[in-house]
Amino acid sequence: MQNNNRVLVVDDEPDILDLLKYNLEREGYEVEIASNGEEAIKKAEFFKPELILLDIMMPKMDGVETCRLLREMPDMKDSYIIFLTARAEEYSEVAAFDVGADDYLNKPIKPRALMSRINALFRREFKKQQTQSHEVIEIADLCIDKTSYTLQKEGELIALPKKEFELIYFLAQTPNKVYNREDLLKNIWGQDVYVLARTVDVHIRRIREKIGDNYIKTVKGVGYKFMSPDEI
Repeated sequence: MQNNNRVLVVDDEPDILDLLKYNLEREGYEVEIASNGEEAIKKAEFFKPELILLDIMMPKMDGVETCRLLREMPDMKDSYIIFLTARAEEYSEVAAFDVGADDYLNKPIKPRALMSRINALFRREFKKQQTQSHEVIEIADLCIDKTSYTLQKEGELIALPKKEFELIYFLAQTPNKVYNREDLLKNIWGQDVYVLARTVDVHIRRIREKIGDNYIKTVKGVGYKFMSPDEI
């Protein structure tokens, strides 16, 4: 079957590239492969994958730097990036999410479980697109448009990766409501994606760097809330 979803697989181990390409194509995905970060950047420019499976330890350019450069490409800001790596240290996982990863999975790879996870990801994305209506939140000098996934501050367009946008949009829907990290992980990343609670902190920090510190308040010992219009 053919589902027209494009996946780029990046790994320096030929056996893993062959294994993932075979299983993805069986599920109907259009697949490109790359054996290092530099090759991945070049292929992403023309292939425009909706999902990238990315190793960390690679020659020429490691996966963290590759992810950072991919996120700087306009066509890649909404693509899903999943790390598949043998690196199990917490600092590697934090570094991956800090540069824009959506998920982090440890090797060895279990093909059936991975295919199920990827299929579920694309089903959720399709459902979201089908049910999405024109939803715009205007608070103070911010305009957050869910349909176009754009945020403007004082009329100036500010680029946010997909997860950062979804996070601020979710918080802005209910100003003054406090969400703990577990709530935010569940609603933004989903129950079937395991990520560290610190991932939320990293994304909040990156949002604040782009729009300022006035909009999202840290509630010490609890979590985060979006400020109401009269507080901003």
